[in-house]
Amino acid sequence: MGFLIRVIDGIGECSGRVVMWLGLVLFLVTAYETIQRYLFRLTSVALQETTWHLYSLLFLLGLAYTLKHDGHVRVDIFYDKMSDRAQALVNLFSLIFLLMPLCLIMIGFSWKFFIVAYQIGERSGDPGGLPARWLLKASIPLGFSLLLLQGVSNIFKNLLGLIFHKEVSSGSQRNFGEKGAA
Repeated sequence: MGFLIRVIDGIGECSGRVVMWLGLVLFLVTAYETIQRYLFRLTSVALQETTWHLYSLLFLLGLAYTLKHDGHVRVDIFYDKMSDRAQALVNLFSLIFLLMPLCLIMIGFSWKFFIVAYQIGERSGDPGGLPARWLLKASIPLGFSLLLLQGVSNIFKNLLGLIFHKEVSSGSQRNFGEKGAA
């Protein structure tokens, strides 16, 4: 199980690195587009669409990395006061009954959404817009698949913590036995 956790966490880290570079590209494209618009009074539909495409990719591909590093939203006022065992149980319940079904539903629906867009060769409806909008739609099932995988890794880590009282190292992820971390 340790090997599988390391592989999945490695994929999560890789998605985080991709998001880091996408953030830089998004900044540069936005800066260029803004300079073009305000200094030279030039606009480009393709550049505007590129910014929201990059932002969408940044968000969708960053989901798994955020979960891996325990950066998601939760009511920490209660969670932080719980014992390690109670935290692991809350994590397991949340991962199994909330995250996993959501990911499976999103993958199922978005996969069909992507396939239809690919089959019809969907592109931007705006003149001068980007071609191949189906590529962006492919990032929806990809992002939720990465999140699903990271959820599986987190389930294993919490199970190991509950069963063996074992801490599983995975970056800055708050693990069983780490009070006050992250």
